[in-house]
Amino acid sequence: MNTNPNNDNEFENNEESRIDNEISPEIENPPVLSEEEVLIENSDAEAVPVVSPEEVAVDNNSAVKTTASAANRSGGMSALAKGLTVIAVILAIGAGLVFWKMKVGARGEGLNRVTAEDMQIILKDANPMQLKALAESPEQKKKISENIAQLLAVASQARKDGLADEPNNKQELENIRAVVTATIYDQQINKDKGPMPQFGYISEDQIKEFWNDTSHEAEFQQFIDSKLALARESGKFPKDKELTEEELKQAKDDFAKIMIYAEEAKEKGDTLGEDFKREVELQVKLQQAQFLAGRYAQKVLAEKVKVTDEDVAKYIAEHPEYDTKEKKANAEQILSRAKSGEDFAKLANEFSQDPGNKTPDGELQGGIYKNVPKGQMMPAFEQAALALEPGQIADNLVETPYGYHIIKLEKKGEGKDANGQPAETYDVRHILITTTVKDPTNPMGREIPVTESVKAKLAEEKQKQVLDEIVANNPVEVVEDFTVPQPSEEDLQKMQQQMQQQMPSRMQPPPDGEIEPPKTQEPKKPQPKK
Repeated sequence: MNTNPNNDNEFENNEESRIDNEISPEIENPPVLSEEEVLIENSDAEAVPVVSPEEVAVDNNSAVKTTASAANRSGGMSALAKGLTVIAVILAIGAGLVFWKMKVGARGEGLNRVTAEDMQIILKDANPMQLKALAESPEQKKKISENIAQLLAVASQARKDGLADEPNNKQELENIRAVVTATIYDQQINKDKGPMPQFGYISEDQIKEFWNDTSHEAEFQQFIDSKLALARESGKFPKDKELTEEELKQAKDDFAKIMIYAEEAKEKGDTLGEDFKREVELQVKLQQAQFLAGRYAQKVLAEKVKVTDEDVAKYIAEHPEYDTKEKKANAEQILSRAKSGEDFAKLANEFSQDPGNKTPDGELQGGIYKNVPKGQMMPAFEQAALALEPGQIADNLVETPYGYHIIKLEKKGEGKDANGQPAETYDVRHILITTTVKDPTNPMGREIPVTESVKAKLAEEKQKQVLDEIVANNPVEVVEDFTVPQPSEEDLQKMQQQMQQQMPSRMQPPPDGEIEPPKTQEPKKPQPKK
């Protein structure tokens, strides 16, 4: 029987995918940055609220295995993470925009009105496939407008609460204007010169000349210090780690390029035109909003939508549909039969609801877990099992978030843990009567513990209430009726070609004449996930 606690991520992956698709269907591959990239670009896809693994994950291992106990996890992605993905939606829609690959900020006040013309600017360089899908979905157009309004409202509240004045945040907002100005300037002056990486037309001589001004060293140090502080605070960069020489050199090169173009744009001023200035201001304020909203989520909203164990217990007590008395009585009867001498393995095969009691071929296992390294099972389960002598059955039911367990210790021994190191092991049988429930928002998913389902529900309700209050207190006007830029057929074809080139070779059709007839195979039975 498989006792690996790390081999079952099906529910978690499905849940995260479901939520992503609900919020932003048709969106592909949002950027994921390395540690050094996050310091310079600090991608907005990663700048949305940082939610702890305990808040986001679901314990989806065996009913008794634990690397992180189900009691410390929430059901699916937390309501906080769900609700605040409004911040990430705009990134997803603009995943093709170079602006979304950077951190930006602004002087002065935030944005409280987005016009149809603004929406044209936001979407003009988006992925052609995304634009086509968006143009065909009035519901998604409305959803985007609502999401932008929520984003701007949260950012406005962050300003009211003083987050924009905190030293590192303030420095980040100062860094940001230079980045967005330089990026849009780069696009404008080099648009007819052919493909080139961002800032690719800046020469090494220009970079050397920039560093000849020694005042830039202090500016860079301030820049990198604030970046590191923010990355460490949000958990994106280890607190005990420093940048390598190579990373620091790359950061200095990027900083120099940003500042060179930002200064050029400033010097040219009005000669760049009103469209340039409008685009810069809009992108600056949107990115500023996203940065501040992410910071607000980390520092304020996470606490406001927190659900306590007392909240969960109170809700369950008030809702009879979650009552487990009958299941507990059933488990007590089975325990009594086991204690009276009936064959434990047969009882397990008849009554246990642990999916791990079946092999991939459907063979029942008598509730056995063999060679379990100490520390792998959930604490309550393991403590009860190891308190027994081989052959003994625990006097009482053991309750975990998955239900009621009847436990029999078979033997104790020595073996190896998951890392191949010597460890105390044991063989144990158990019968599980589950108290888990289906996640109503994910009918295709696996059942989850009642406490986790309730916690997710309450967190979602709290999150909605908090966000509704923020929106009400921070009025924002975002147009819902706007024209989506129409990609040309040529753009769509190019995008399809790029997607095909990025597909793994095994996913691409073979050249003409090399197609083999499909082979007939017996379908494999799915391995039950524990």
